Amino acid sequence: MILANGEISNSKESKAVLKNMRSQIIRTLDKPVLDPLLVIEACDKLAEKIAYGEYDHIIEELKKEGIISSEQISFIILLLSKKHLLYKIGIELDKTYPKDVKWQPLNSGGKRHRKFYPLGVLFHIAAGNIDGLPAYSLVEGLLAGNINILKLPQADKGLSILLLSELIKIEPRLSDYIYVFDTPSYDIKTMEEMASMADGIVVWGGDQAVKAVRKGVGPNKKIIEWGHKISFAYITEQGMKEEVLEELAYHIFDSKQLLCSSCQGIFVETNDMDMVYDFSERFIKIMEKTAEKFPQTDIGIRGQINLHLYKEELEMATRKQGKQKIYKGKDCSIIALEEGPLQTSLMFGNCWVMPLERKNIVEKLYKQRGYLQTVGLLCAKEEKEELADIFGRAGAVRITTGKDMSTMLLGEAHDGEYPLMQYSRIIEY
Repeated sequence: MILANGEISNSKESKAVLKNMRSQIIRTLDKPVLDPLLVIEACDKLAEKIAYGEYDHIIEELKKEGIISSEQISFIILLLSKKHLLYKIGIELDKTYPKDVKWQPLNSGGKRHRKFYPLGVLFHIAAGNIDGLPAYSLVEGLLAGNINILKLPQADKGLSILLLSELIKIEPRLSDYIYVFDTPSYDIKTMEEMASMADGIVVWGGDQAVKAVRKGVGPNKKIIEWGHKISFAYITEQGMKEEVLEELAYHIFDSKQLLCSSCQGIFVETNDMDMVYDFSERFIKIMEKTAEKFPQTDIGIRGQINLHLYKEELEMATRKQGKQKIYKGKDCSIIALEEGPLQTSLMFGNCWVMPLERKNIVEKLYKQRGYLQTVGLLCAKEEKEELADIFGRAGAVRITTGKDMSTMLLGEAHDGEYPLMQYSRIIEY
């Protein structure tokens, strides 16, 4: 399905829509910049409709199919609320509505003024790890005043088009700023055509997706990368309390470790592998108990994980240095390593555990600074500030508790940057 000119149509219509898009875009660019309040009011009405149950017949079907949960629905309502969006635009663009959407003096002399303008046209290449996230990426583009072309991920199950089409029904004037396509990534010609109309390209996904865009885009296009990130927990001796370990385990299963902010593994503050083994033995029991609260992972995925673990066990048996152990529980596992790369886990209730002394944190992590995102600290209160500073120097951009690693707060940055600022330019006169 595609969404263009305010209407949902069959994918076969993509070529016809693209043929006329450039001229439509030029006509829209010639209009006054999109009023952010128009976007905010429409999003807020959509949030209210969701909260009041107007889409329950659709949402219940999505729940049955495992596409979305009640918690995710509540999160969507929050993200689209007027309170959140006004706060977001105030934080990210340093302006309040309506005072600061007009030309503002650059300095006390008043000889020059400035104003935030949209980049113009954004081409969003979305990832499929969170249902509905492509729609929110486009909403952020609207808030900055841009015309938006959204390429849906293959894994998208229709939630993004549903949200955006309903948004247009609420505020038809937004139709000129929203184009959504389900074009497959291998259709390079169509992808290049979309990119040619854009002033900025927003890329969500792994390294390969980012590399492909960089390779195929000319020098005058701004590329905004929301690429692959790694998140992990760090546990000190004072942080090994049963309650906080249970909270971390809950986060691991709740996020399925599919998000950039999901805990992929755990560093224990020690240089003693026996302490790592003791912790792993303790934590696998907590993981196993937590797994019972969640639906079992798809049998195909579980089979792949078991094969990988079996392969790891065979390889360990042939290695001369055997300071590695695998701890298996029902629907979960832990691989304890003395040393290893910072990488994603097997996910779905599986993680690695390694030792890391506080004095070695920066040395261990600096080579992968660009990939670091969230660190979940499990430590004493008096240790938090020191450790937050250390991990900040190492390259991490979010420091949270273990349970809040994937919890979004009002006004927080994304990967250490403000999206709306990335989607804007400053004009001075």
